[in-house]
Amino acid sequence: MDTETQEQARRHFAEGVEHFEAGRLDPARTCFEAALALAPGRPSVLLNLGITRFHLGQWHEAIPLLQGAAAAEPEQADARAYLGLAHEALGQWQAAIDSLTQALALMPRHAQLCLARGRCKLRLDAIAPAMQDFDRALEINPAFAEAWSARGNLLRELQRLDDAAICFEKALEHGAEPELHRYYLASVRGTGAPAAPPRQYAEALFDDYAADFESHLVERLHYQAHETLVRPLTQGGRRYPAVLDLGCGSGLCGALIRPFADAIDGVDVSRTMLDQARGRGVYRDLTHADLATFLIGATGRVDLVLAADVFIYVGELTAVFQSVRRLLEPAGCFAFTVELAPAGHQMHLLPSLRYTHSESYVRELAGSCGFSVGEIVMAPLRHDQSLPVQGLYVYLELD
Repeated sequence: MDTETQEQARRHFAEGVEHFEAGRLDPARTCFEAALALAPGRPSVLLNLGITRFHLGQWHEAIPLLQGAAAAEPEQADARAYLGLAHEALGQWQAAIDSLTQALALMPRHAQLCLARGRCKLRLDAIAPAMQDFDRALEINPAFAEAWSARGNLLRELQRLDDAAICFEKALEHGAEPELHRYYLASVRGTGAPAAPPRQYAEALFDDYAADFESHLVERLHYQAHETLVRPLTQGGRRYPAVLDLGCGSGLCGALIRPFADAIDGVDVSRTMLDQARGRGVYRDLTHADLATFLIGATGRVDLVLAADVFIYVGELTAVFQSVRRLLEPAGCFAFTVELAPAGHQMHLLPSLRYTHSESYVRELAGSCGFSVGEIVMAPLRHDQSLPVQGLYVYLELD
């Protein structure tokens, strides 16, 4: 490389660093790309371009750049750290663990990387190793709210509820998002549950879950609520001019009711789920919104409202029932499921972070909102730890 080309590459690189430090990621990428074109294979340029692409969410493009930087400079910890984080973002759990382990060998007191590796191990059901990483992160930084939260949620799933509560309290003490962590805390304490979950919980859950949603739900959890709920609606030759699918997810209900409907609209809190539903080609319109917000502003009339395994993520249902009552045609049907509440509870938040409802709650609310009960059937919704989860299949009509 001649001196002039070398100087041009340096100028592009310096400009890229300036843009990056100011948060101007697109100009930074352009400058680093220009520098790399003039100085192919330069480790510092590969690293900075890879990190910039990572922060732009361009994880596929970041990986070969970071791999090149790590290969050129084996002691470069940042290259291996960002490589691990890029693999994690793409759901490549074992590759992420391998890169994060290499990074931690070079900087062993990095709490964020311990947490990230623990998250990836948990995705592979390596529960004890994941807990070790969460504990290590907290040993390094006892005020690490995100690690307290991760540890609490793992303990919650293990049904170690008192220990989980302590973790959520620690997370709140150290600045964790209060609405979300009070919700977690209520689920393990059994008291103080909010009327509805924080929107960010359901949205993040299903955005993250979308890629494996159907295989996990149908194959591993033996999910059957959509089929059981829709089956009676398709018998007897009835046709539905307009259907509203609440919490439509990836479109499992929509696909089943489509041969019996003229038009189906869906709403869901997860954009990623809506992308999958859109790919089925069965919906007229799909809206990204939480149910409460959508229903308040909804107009038009519908003949059938469906909500399969949705109200477990809604909580208090009064506003939903009132809105559905307003939207339904006189001969319309409101068909939905609820997970059955423990004895003695009308509505209850479980450690699973799902809301449950009793039959008496449903009947009383239906009556107060102007519905008559066509039928309520108790049957399994899905399986959890190989045991059936009982729910109610409810079919309401207008009085």
